[in-house]
Amino acid sequence: VNTNVDLPPVISHIPTDQKICFLTIDDGAEKDPAFLQMVKDFRIPITMFLADIFIQDDYNYFTQLRDTGYCTIQNHTLHHPDMPTLSAARQLSEVTGQQQKLVKTYNTHPYLFRAPFGNTNKATQEACKQNSLKAICYWRASFQKQGFQWQAADKKLRPGDILLAHFRGPKANGKGWPEMHELMTNLFRIVQQQGYTFARLEDYV
Repeated sequence: VNTNVDLPPVISHIPTDQKICFLTIDDGAEKDPAFLQMVKDFRIPITMFLADIFIQDDYNYFTQLRDTGYCTIQNHTLHHPDMPTLSAARQLSEVTGQQQKLVKTYNTHPYLFRAPFGNTNKATQEACKQNSLKAICYWRASFQKQGFQWQAADKKLRPGDILLAHFRGPKANGKGWPEMHELMTNLFRIVQQQGYTFARLEDYV
């Protein structure tokens, strides 16, 4: 993806003919120890878009995920607001504040951004540019409790699709939710059944 443009581009897939997709997981509310072990066992590359409001009660959980070598950390704002409802100054504060937190807490320099709810405007792009964020990531399919919500009518993956999931489970979302590792087992199964494998988003953007 060419990021050498005036404003960070908004992307939902990677141009490729390979049967690969990209797993991104948002927020950080659920912190399932078994998922940490799953990441080590399955060795699947994951891009985590973390919002401080969800991770501040246990920063170390995401340190452990990062230290597996399979999980990278990117910017998802401080407080998870609907960005276009904010002034340009407040949008900049959300992006800059989280960028500074992630640099300080994880010694990493995010260069990708995901807006909460997938809502952006030009001020969002400007805020990202001021923080040296190179691209804004949308998605082609999102994973819910029952499975994927597909944008494609035939409910099939396409080469280069970016997939959205969330750190969810019974502790964060209430009784009736599967554990995070169970949700991800189901996601992995569906992707495999469609003949796809996972690649690292940061290797392509």
